[in-house]
Amino acid sequence: MSTRLVRSAGLIGAATMTSRVLGVVRETVLAALFGAGNDMDAFNVAFRIPNLLRDLFAEGAMSAAFVATFTRHLATRGRAAAWRLGNLVMNALVAITVLCVVGAWVFAPGIVRAIAPEYAAIPGKLDLTIILTRIMLPFIPLVALSVAMMGMLNSLRRFFVPALSPAMFNVATIAAAFTIVPLMPRLGWPRIAGIAIGTLIGGLGQIVLQWPVLRREGWRYAPVLENRDPGLREVLLLMAPGTLGLAAVQVNVFVNTVLATGEGTGAVSWLNYAFRIMYLPIGLFGASIGTAALPEIARHAAVEDLAGMRRTVSGALRLMLMLNIPATVGLLLLAHPIVAMLLERGRFGPADSAATAAALMCYAPGLIGYSTVKIASPSFYSLRDSRTPVIASAVAVATNLALNLTLVRVLGFQGLALGTAMAAIVNAAILLVWLRRRLGGLDGRRNAQAVAAIVAASAAMGLAVWLTQHALEGIIAGRGTLVRAVRVFTSIGAGMIVLTGAARLLRIEEFNEALGRVTSRATDGLPRG
Repeated sequence: MSTRLVRSAGLIGAATMTSRVLGVVRETVLAALFGAGNDMDAFNVAFRIPNLLRDLFAEGAMSAAFVATFTRHLATRGRAAAWRLGNLVMNALVAITVLCVVGAWVFAPGIVRAIAPEYAAIPGKLDLTIILTRIMLPFIPLVALSVAMMGMLNSLRRFFVPALSPAMFNVATIAAAFTIVPLMPRLGWPRIAGIAIGTLIGGLGQIVLQWPVLRREGWRYAPVLENRDPGLREVLLLMAPGTLGLAAVQVNVFVNTVLATGEGTGAVSWLNYAFRIMYLPIGLFGASIGTAALPEIARHAAVEDLAGMRRTVSGALRLMLMLNIPATVGLLLLAHPIVAMLLERGRFGPADSAATAAALMCYAPGLIGYSTVKIASPSFYSLRDSRTPVIASAVAVATNLALNLTLVRVLGFQGLALGTAMAAIVNAAILLVWLRRRLGGLDGRRNAQAVAAIVAASAAMGLAVWLTQHALEGIIAGRGTLVRAVRVFTSIGAGMIVLTGAARLLRIEEFNEALGRVTSRATDGLPRG
């Protein structure tokens, strides 16, 4: 496996860890202030539309289409041509998204009624959702600018600041909870509107953080827009199918939100809290590895070096599995203790913890599927193949819809989480089978050996976690945050010790590389981002 890939993934992982931890803090603050009641349900549905587009831009179409094209311009035409392409793409995205915002603002009542028709039965809930939707719609063009900057910086192998930029969204929301929310009643606005305003501030913060770094690389903003430019047309043409090809997870979560609105007060919020907690390992062990690998994959594809591309993809998959299989086991075993530790306070009670933990356990099996898609799908766009990811995504969405409509009748809102997880696995499996054919293999024997060893090490880790947690519940009783934290982190620590020992005993190369990178980063400090 490339040392550069491990280093870049570690760098992105450090920034992503900061952002994801702040994201968990954000959810903790929101849970304490608003619990899982009508206000939080309304906010989650209102934010689902701009958040869907944020996820598609930040981790989907932009990564697949723009990074590959921008990297090719850098490699073959130089920085001046690449900067021009970057400005063209930024301006085109702003123009498109502003038109979308205006249309969505006008038709917000109809859109919200279509998404959450059940809210009309609860006085004020539908109107609140419409108000919050209109407040947060300008978040979309802000994110379009931010992710264009992120794509350019990633192509230049500047990973730390782009990966850290989403932290600004979380910081702004947390700050808004303590500064803007208390002011809302005095202005005649609902308290939750303060969180919606904080969302907009967070979107602006992502741009402010990246702008100086990009300028130091030589970029200067230019208000140019030429719709006949070949590079721009290539990006936009790839982004349309690219959005569909990488949309399965986000569309499936959107479908979950729509179906969950009919499962009673709290269901939307429980699913959202659970998915946000699971987004921590997805970001760390899926998106970070995929983001680090994509520029290398694009460079190999640009010169038709399929052997080099195969090595990079295979190495990224093994590193992802080494981290995600243990993470999945940990989430399954510690779902309730983790949720209770993070969220159970204020307006978020024990019943909310139990419901959110149940959803988290159902989401957890899809963790490997989600992360695999982050690596496999962009690889096809580097090969200028947009058809395959679109087909895989369409199959996954159809699978998710069929499973969710069936499972929601049997398991309620938990069935929605389980259906989404199973659809993610289907999506990943289709992509890997077809990518293997395109690249002439994916080091199948080596990967199979690595998976077998990782599963064995994770099983040993899981046993240690379960025994430790069970023992501590008898020794250290109580429901306080500190007591819960001691139990959770001691269990995780015991599991990590066993995992490390088992990985060394089984000679798992990827684990040793990742551990060595973490150790060296702790002693050397973070390099420039």
